Amino acid sequence: MAVMLSRIETYYDAVPRSACRVEGFGPLSLFVREGDGWPYYARPALGHSGDVTVADVERVRERQRELGVPEAFEWVAETTPGLRAAVEKSGLVVHEHPLMVLEGEGVLPAPPEGVTVRMVGADDAVLPGAVAAPYAAFGAEPSPGAVAQVAARLTAGRTRLAAALDASGTALSAGQHQPVGAVSEVVGVGTVPEARRRGLGLAVTAALVADARAGGVETVFLSASDEGVARLYGRLGFRTVATALIAEAG
Repeated sequence: MAVMLSRIETYYDAVPRSACRVEGFGPLSLFVREGDGWPYYARPALGHSGDVTVADVERVRERQRELGVPEAFEWVAETTPGLRAAVEKSGLVVHEHPLMVLEGEGVLPAPPEGVTVRMVGADDAVLPGAVAAPYAAFGAEPSPGAVAQVAARLTAGRTRLAAALDASGTALSAGQHQPVGAVSEVVGVGTVPEARRRGLGLAVTAALVADARAGGVETVFLSASDEGVARLYGRLGFRTVATALIAEAG
């Protein structure tokens, strides 16, 4: 398990670097977005094994306020066990999420009748709908540049996108995986409210898993929103190996 968590830790450090510069704060790294797009977060510096103090956390939060970005931290509880206390003492709220890794090839269920699940490319006509679907799952809309940003990542091979489409080609559910070498994380899976409880999110996740395996990815992982969702991912062969922590202002 230690090897697996080390592999994931290396991935977490690598994946933002294609779009960010990294500012070091002793035991912590702050990923600062270059250009437009969603803001990133702070996390433990790769390879740092020492303690993290409240003062360390406060230095990062002060810099985040200067930059006008969310005061957010992400890390794995089992890898950096001392960070939670420092983060909470600084006043941030910590949320727990099951960190799950796929065992074996996984289970690949057939999509519901009348639905097609497939990968979506940068020039695909359904790309805007596929980008919007996960936002709609949370009652939101993508930012004006979101489609172009995803298209650029697809073209560069940094993101792979799958969508569940109805007979008219409307995206009902979508999600991504982000390969870095032999590791990839499934992220942003969401289903529009009117199409929930049909297994579309699992079908999209299964398509992402199949695509990742076909691309030579050995380790596929994800963070579930809660234990109930983790049980659903368990149907595909994912197993909880640790706890992902996200800290933000209350």
